[in-house]
Amino acid sequence: MASSSNFNKILIERDGTKFDAYVIGKDDAPGIVVLQEWWGVDFEIKNHAEKISKFDNGYKTLIPDLYRGKVGLDAAEAQHLMDGLDWQGAIKDIQASVNWLKANGSKKVGVTGYCMGGALALASSVLIPEVDAVVAFYGVCPTELADPVHAKAPVQAHFGELDQIEGFSDLKTAKALEEKLKAAGVPNEVYFYPDAAHAFMNVSPEAKKRRRDMGMTDVDDAIVEQAWSRFCSWMSQYLSS
Repeated sequence: MASSSNFNKILIERDGTKFDAYVIGKDDAPGIVVLQEWWGVDFEIKNHAEKISKFDNGYKTLIPDLYRGKVGLDAAEAQHLMDGLDWQGAIKDIQASVNWLKANGSKKVGVTGYCMGGALALASSVLIPEVDAVVAFYGVCPTELADPVHAKAPVQAHFGELDQIEGFSDLKTAKALEEKLKAAGVPNEVYFYPDAAHAFMNVSPEAKKRRRDMGMTDVDDAIVEQAWSRFCSWMSQYLSS
């Protein structure tokens, strides 16, 4: 588990308000905004951000706290938090995070996210012109927020074929996203993993237990490593100066 002590906690301002964010990595490196799952800024999203910061020649990763300090301890609470999220406000948080990274040494900035964060990462490819690349994991944004057919940044996306969350990350929804990205005319890659369900990138002991408690089976480590390899290739291609 990543230790929160490895991160620098900062305040980012937007629209006259401030929110917490967590930063780790090389100061002069390309930036990547890492977006939380419906749980909030918990151990697993910090695991991902810390891991990403060490890829390639190093990245500066930033996690904006979209829930303003709240964390879901079980699925019902996480659902409640996600249902209460101001999605338009979250987009403003992401844009402020991208701009903070660009103002603090990162020439190019990508956005990635998981579950709810994956959907928001996709939305950022449509709504935030400062974004240079996106990688979304198992989440598709509602069209009333942002239609991926209007994506402007290069998008890579990952889905498990066993994902059962209809209209959000199931195979049918993922295939529809693939068609929209092709129609958008932006560089895109959409990957489907036959033996994976939702949240398959979460592999810490705590996360595996949480997934099992929700009825999801474990995923072969090779699938996770393949997804990370594809992530690295995409971000390296579009964020290298």
